[in-house]
Amino acid sequence: MITISFQMDRLRITILLRKLMNPIILIPARMASTRLPNKPLADIHGKPMIVHVMERAQEARLGRVVVACAEPEIKTAVEKAGGEAVLTDPMLPSGSDRILAALKTIDATGQHKAVINVQGDLPTLDPTLIKVAFDLLSGPTTDIGTLAALIVKEAEKTNPNVVKAIAEIDFGKNQKTGRALYFSRTTTPWGEGPLLHHIGLYAYKRPALEKFVAAPPSVLEKREKLEQLRALALGLRIDVALVDTVPLGVDTPDDLEAARRALQR
Repeated sequence: MITISFQMDRLRITILLRKLMNPIILIPARMASTRLPNKPLADIHGKPMIVHVMERAQEARLGRVVVACAEPEIKTAVEKAGGEAVLTDPMLPSGSDRILAALKTIDATGQHKAVINVQGDLPTLDPTLIKVAFDLLSGPTTDIGTLAALIVKEAEKTNPNVVKAIAEIDFGKNQKTGRALYFSRTTTPWGEGPLLHHIGLYAYKRPALEKFVAAPPSVLEKREKLEQLRALALGLRIDVALVDTVPLGVDTPDDLEAARRALQR
């Protein structure tokens, strides 16, 4: 009964928040990948990878889904699959810049009050995770919502490619959300207790996204090479929700094969 009640409460939050904020899911995509050339168009069971990502986003049923493309080839592939896409300047420095540029093109009047940034290399993403990130925006002081999962592999604790989220979460009280205090590539925090693997999926209140993109990179952002530290330096509040698994990001040919196996099932 407790589980059912929790699910119903979260469903009500999502429905109310959707009415208030009219969210849009934006998926930045560009061809310039050194480890996996032409990555967005990589074939997975007869569909380009970017189309799989678009379909996962549509399955979240939160609202409009648009792919923010750096190249016309991606736009063509998305539109051929019946999706919506918009071209952006290929020289934009990051996915955050790309989604804001797309948003200004397709929604200049500000109808969408919330923006969810789903990376274009997550073809096996569980659509529920998108809702979890979005639901964090129900907090009146929350500017950005993101996700993390417990690190279970010992090697990942010291792997700099596994970004750690440091959040005010009391694991002893079974808390599932908390405010992010920092993000780092190093093993942190010190002492006994769980470590969190940050998942780079973000839900923004629109003013927060605009403020973030308008600001120059922060000192710690440049040092850690982590864009989200700019948001913290600006005083924006990032809340983190704990989820069960880290979605597979496709960066290499081996990752692509793993995605093909997962989607075949």
